[in-house]
Amino acid sequence: MKRRKLLIGAASLASSALLLAACGTGPTPSAAPSAVEDPAGTITFWSALAGMDKVAAAFNASQSKITVNFETVPNADNGGYAKLSTAITAGNGPDVSTIEYPQLPQFVSNGQVQPLDGLINKSSTVDKLADEIKSMVQFGDKTYGLPYDAAPMVMYYRQDMLAKAGVGVPKTWQEFEEAALKLKAVSPDSYLASFNPNQVPAMAGLAWQAGAKWFGTSDDSWKVGVNDGATRKVASYWQKLIDNKLVKVSQAYSDEWSLDLATGTVVGVVGANWSATGIQKRTEASGQKGQWVAAELPNWGTPAGAFYGGSSFNVTKSSKNPAAAAKFIEYLTTNQEAIKARGNTGSAFLAFPGLTPVAQGAYDASYFGNDIYAVFDKAYTTVSPGWQWGPSWDLTNTALKDAFGNLGTGGTISKAVDTAQTATVAGLRQNGLSVKD
Repeated sequence: MKRRKLLIGAASLASSALLLAACGTGPTPSAAPSAVEDPAGTITFWSALAGMDKVAAAFNASQSKITVNFETVPNADNGGYAKLSTAITAGNGPDVSTIEYPQLPQFVSNGQVQPLDGLINKSSTVDKLADEIKSMVQFGDKTYGLPYDAAPMVMYYRQDMLAKAGVGVPKTWQEFEEAALKLKAVSPDSYLASFNPNQVPAMAGLAWQAGAKWFGTSDDSWKVGVNDGATRKVASYWQKLIDNKLVKVSQAYSDEWSLDLATGTVVGVVGANWSATGIQKRTEASGQKGQWVAAELPNWGTPAGAFYGGSSFNVTKSSKNPAAAAKFIEYLTTNQEAIKARGNTGSAFLAFPGLTPVAQGAYDASYFGNDIYAVFDKAYTTVSPGWQWGPSWDLTNTALKDAFGNLGTGGTISKAVDTAQTATVAGLRQNGLSVKD
């Protein structure tokens, strides 16, 4: 494939810039169609998110001009994005798709999603969003989706185990290490947290919080910094914790990890708002109600945060009725009735102002020993600006996940980020993108 120059655009987030790339493998983007005030017709909606069938049904019942046909698709780990990309390229994809923030730039670069500009009422939708979440869906001067959930990164702890160790909730990463040492002294078989090799977005979030910039641009080229100074600081810190047996290396959501939480072998979780549901599911049978609390991430001296997960809704290139699709997306992301229809699908924290209390009303958070939503609110306000995802998250995600697989056989986190840096640069160049050394 010939190397091609990148399409250049300025990102909406502060003064950062994002270069949009087209490597010639997908359809060519076109200008957004004009808005239709009262669109009609039938559209298809693909999503792996639980409860979206109920939301589609509620939308259909709320009016008679647009009919949404819903289809459940596999999640990212089970090939959902490959299915979506293939269908869009073949011209038979859905009208409305669900794409997580790290993956969205790749679909934008390949021309597989349409800009919503002219299709949505920006003043009542995207303009009401915080800059940090808005930047997840805006590239150049165009909007390629509406954010559904924001996912502020937080920590969860067993407060009874912290009390046993004689420590409070760690405010800094230095305090976190000290708390882990004191916990190990009084409970030798316990770990303050785990490092999960299969959760690369968590590593990205920790690096983001520390000030890393994995992707940026210079002139018409990408700059890649998966092993930049801030990331290496995070890597060295967590490697020290692993080497000193203060955190345990285990695969998140595995039987081993679940058992560790249930038995008190692991008494902390690096997660996000959505982690609360999983923690409760894995620990309530062990009588841990009231023992778990949420807290802001420990910081490096100044309060800072990051996102860990989150999804957007988009109009695909193959949509035959983009105006109706955009109307449905506005309902999905801004209407309280959509949130009510989805019901209790966990500890949701939504991007559009005023919707989180609606979702909160459907979720019983009394299992936890503090007001977890107050923590989510605070963590959301500290998300560090300036982060941008690269044009092919699959490259970095796969390289890091594979390299993390060597942590038990002589590999280190620092070696893993070096490996991922090399693989990401090589992969982008192979895809025809210009990358500056």
